[in-house]
Amino acid sequence: MKKALLLVAVLGSLASAGQTCAAGQDGIEYLNSGKVLPTNLPFSEAVRVGNTVYLSGQLGIVPGTRNIVEGGIRAEARQTMENIKTSLEAHGYAMTDLVKCTAMLLDMSEWGVFNEVYASFFSGRYPARSALGANGLALGARVEVECIAAVSQ
Repeated sequence: MKKALLLVAVLGSLASAGQTCAAGQDGIEYLNSGKVLPTNLPFSEAVRVGNTVYLSGQLGIVPGTRNIVEGGIRAEARQTMENIKTSLEAHGYAMTDLVKCTAMLLDMSEWGVFNEVYASFFSGRYPARSALGANGLALGARVEVECIAAVSQ
């Protein structure tokens, strides 16, 4: 009898643990607004987990296309940041909600120009950030930026 009760308790525990994991999965949302990226790409524009949004890397593309804006690093960096802003706003977030960004640059000698443009999108409260040089970026881009945004609940 004791063995049967122990088995029931263990199985109940395992079932309960499985329900906890499933409940956690229910809180994950895969977001595609279509306002920046075409919706037929094999990744989500963003994924929301609770009060945190993980934004896929954004390029300086003309919204709704796969065409990089013309005008060099300054124009491309500006469009990249505008695309981040548009994507965040489409999902109820703002630039002030960003807590971490990772910038990938094709040419690290353009870091100064990128940094000027990047800084213009914030007013004193900057997200944590990393910047690194890349050997190549999608669509021949010069810059890609991915971000994490969070709001208090």
